[in-house]
Amino acid sequence: MSIYQSLKKSYTQDRRRENDWRLFLRLVPYARRSGRLLTLSMCLLVPIALANAIQPLLIGQVISLIRNEPSTYEFLRNRPLSQGLNILEGLLVIAIAIRLILTGYQGYIVQKLGQQITAAIRQDLFQHVTSLAVRFFDRTPVGKLITRITSDVEVLGDVFSTGAIGIVSNLFSMLVILGLMFSIQWQLTCLLLVMLLPVTWVIVYIQQQYRKANYKGREELSILNSQLQENVVGINVVQLFRREKFNAELFRTTNSRYTQQMDQTIFYDSFISATLEWIGLIAIAGVLCMGGWLLLGKSLTFGTLSAFILYAQRLFDPLRDFAEKFTVIQAGFTAIERVGDILDEPIEIRDRANVRFSIFDAKFGYIDEILANLESPDLTSPPELGEIRFDHVWFAYKNDDYVIKDLDFTINPGERVALVGPTGAGKTSIIRLLCRLYEPTQGRILIDGVDIREVPQAELRRYMAVILQEGFLFAGDVKSNISLGDGYTIEQIQQAAEETNIAQFIEELPEGYDTQLRERGTNISSGQKQLLAFARAAIRSPQILVLDEATASLDVGTEALVQEALNQLLLRRTAIIIAHRLSTIRNVDRIFVLKRGELIEQGSHDQLLREGGLYATLHNLQMLGT
Repeated sequence: MSIYQSLKKSYTQDRRRENDWRLFLRLVPYARRSGRLLTLSMCLLVPIALANAIQPLLIGQVISLIRNEPSTYEFLRNRPLSQGLNILEGLLVIAIAIRLILTGYQGYIVQKLGQQITAAIRQDLFQHVTSLAVRFFDRTPVGKLITRITSDVEVLGDVFSTGAIGIVSNLFSMLVILGLMFSIQWQLTCLLLVMLLPVTWVIVYIQQQYRKANYKGREELSILNSQLQENVVGINVVQLFRREKFNAELFRTTNSRYTQQMDQTIFYDSFISATLEWIGLIAIAGVLCMGGWLLLGKSLTFGTLSAFILYAQRLFDPLRDFAEKFTVIQAGFTAIERVGDILDEPIEIRDRANVRFSIFDAKFGYIDEILANLESPDLTSPPELGEIRFDHVWFAYKNDDYVIKDLDFTINPGERVALVGPTGAGKTSIIRLLCRLYEPTQGRILIDGVDIREVPQAELRRYMAVILQEGFLFAGDVKSNISLGDGYTIEQIQQAAEETNIAQFIEELPEGYDTQLRERGTNISSGQKQLLAFARAAIRSPQILVLDEATASLDVGTEALVQEALNQLLLRRTAIIIAHRLSTIRNVDRIFVLKRGELIEQGSHDQLLREGGLYATLHNLQMLGT
């Protein structure tokens, strides 16, 4: 190996150790939250180690006392044999009892500590994930996120509780045992230490290989969970297009790769255990050989040799446990890396430190701020709210591939505007930018004259309501799916249902507003889910209402009811309507026609038909299709 390669290898190992230490330090703040449990568990290490280490010494004294050897302690020599044995037996029972009781109690504390650390990490991870921009979810499979929030986090608790504390416990026990062994017979102790050196190197090397295999295994598990989640969510398509066998083969391939990676981790783990067993047997044989030679030379008593052999066995017990705990830590480091990748993901969209409130904050009681921002306030006629302005907005999901190009328009308060255009024109992107799910690449978006980046996200999204083409429902009762955790009373929920003409439908459910809905509302129809989405918007009394093909999933009768409620809901509110059926937007104030992210036409329905542009072409094509 060249000097360059040696230096490179040394540098890589140093970086790995540095990274391992850095990864471990990420858990320290979580451990500090449970500082009392951590301190108590560490304090228990001393009596446990001493109670464990004293047992071979007492057994050796029993043998020395029976054989009347010179290594017998002074306070036992002048006593009758039975009395001396009773004293040693009592001390041995006390040592065993202390060890068993304290070990059990410490195990409980350590597991509790691990659960608290796991819960805290899981909570922070969930909060961080739900704060990330939608852009992150566009590129991250759901199954991978689920794996990292669940199984990866479970491993993290073991790193500090079972792993780190266990390793400290084992190291402390080994130091106590070695100290007693040196006090009994230093030559035999040096022989064991010489045998431990190659074992330590083997353990470190195998653990590095274990970690690499474990990381690959966790990645394969993420892919496995992603495939499972994808097939469960898309089960209708899977069955309708008879993809069961094909998807099962894809799953089998991924499952096979995952199994192969886990087989490697099992191999490395088993290899360490087997190696330690062989080294332990060789060490005992070496102690017996050298101890027998010292015994024949009368340099060692039989009782001392017996105690030393027991110590030699016990020295390898924490070493075996140490190897197992080290495996846990290596698996934990893998999990920390994977979870850390998520926690290190920057939150792109944040509220600014000193946000300012605008005219539209009147809805939430910020009257003083409004009057301060108005040039000439008129107290007799409150200002009209709901103006939307796109000021030369550009936007790209990635690099410079712009899907929105220099959009510059103003929607007046209370105006109804429809967005139309072919697929990929940028209609949905406009809504995402308006709701601040994404940030514009260039330009500004203003509501009532205020840049939306200056407004707290909670206030911005409370000021507007978005009704999507497919209403999403959470597992829970009907009333909680309307209130979504906000503190609305049952009377307010019922009033919103009346305003949107769905009260009768809710009352016909088995338990009315307390009817439990399954995940994604699979126990009610698509139209009924959409009705609940309308009630969800109505109860918040938004100033701006966004409808993304909101009535597409309704039948003719239900759509008539919703349209009547929608007309009431749109009074004195600014509305943006995305529609593919052009017949539903004839009565809007203006229509924006988009093509490849650019606004190419705008006007009323009749104006655009007279101009004979893209809108007229789309309208005529739809008329031909009816």
